[in-house]
Amino acid sequence: MSTLFSTLLLSLFMQVDSPPAGGVLFRDFSLKQAGGGYYTSAAHKDLKGMVLVFTCNHCPFARLYTQRLNNLARTCDSAGVQLLAINAMDTLVYEDETLEAMTLRAKTEGWKFPYLQDADQSVAAMMGAVCTPQVFILWKEQKHWVMRYSGAIDSNGQEPELAEAYAAEALKDLLAGTMVRTPSTQAFGCRIYYRKQQP
Repeated sequence: MSTLFSTLLLSLFMQVDSPPAGGVLFRDFSLKQAGGGYYTSAAHKDLKGMVLVFTCNHCPFARLYTQRLNNLARTCDSAGVQLLAINAMDTLVYEDETLEAMTLRAKTEGWKFPYLQDADQSVAAMMGAVCTPQVFILWKEQKHWVMRYSGAIDSNGQEPELAEAYAAEALKDLLAGTMVRTPSTQAFGCRIYYRKQQP
């Protein structure tokens, strides 16, 4: 593999350690939603939990997960948990990350969960998201959101039948009222480039 190719590959993909589970400085957000309207977190106070999945259109690794996210969303919907896909990619750099392109993809692929545009990248910065796909599971405890899982969706993007389903297992533990056995994993995917330093 040439040095140039290796450099280009590393610029597109990255593997990162996820932050440890625990408290998170969570601020309510309101983001534009593919297909129209806004999703406002403050309007959903009765949720047990939220599964925030940072993803995008252009990343080939992130695009492998549509069906698995649909399956996870079904579990969430039946348990009072909301799965949200959030796109924080810079539309000035990636023309296929516009709200129109997001709407087309979600409709074409039959997404069963909201797809939100984090246009100013504030939600991604709040959560510490650095690549796509990357998952954060927040759980409501004594009226406060606590991060109980962060990292990869699972262990094998290309072969789901061989994958260890990290996010699904964490959700299963939380719904059973037990400690999450694996509260964080390494996330791997396409880097989120921030336009400027977030406050």
